[in-house]
Amino acid sequence: QVQLVESGGGLVQAGGSLRLSCVASGRTISANAMGWFRQASGKEREFVATINWGGSSTYYADSVKGRFTISRDNSKRTVYLQMNSLKPEDTAVYYCAAARLLGTTSRTGDYNNWGQGTQVTVSS
Repeated sequence: QVQLVESGGGLVQAGGSLRLSCVASGRTISANAMGWFRQASGKEREFVATINWGGSSTYYADSVKGRFTISRDNSKRTVYLQMNSLKPEDTAVYYCAAARLLGTTSRTGDYNNWGQGTQVTVSS
């Protein structure tokens, strides 16, 4: 199985920026769509962003469009989430996930492997 480890979370002020990283190790699949999800306290996990294997296609939740950017560097087996103009509403545990798809998907059920999550806290 592929193991995913997120990092880069922390405490930032509203309007600030943060970049999350997710490193894959183990038995990685060549054609993996990657996604970022988040779960705020007391809420269900929600989709944030996704990217296809080649990095040519991305899709974002409406709540983060124009503020977040997903990217990947396959040579480093890493996917990134650049978060700008952060809002307190972005506070959550952020998870990366891998899906065995060539395209992109926002469906949690399509993702087979999940990281442990990294906490992002945005203060006002």
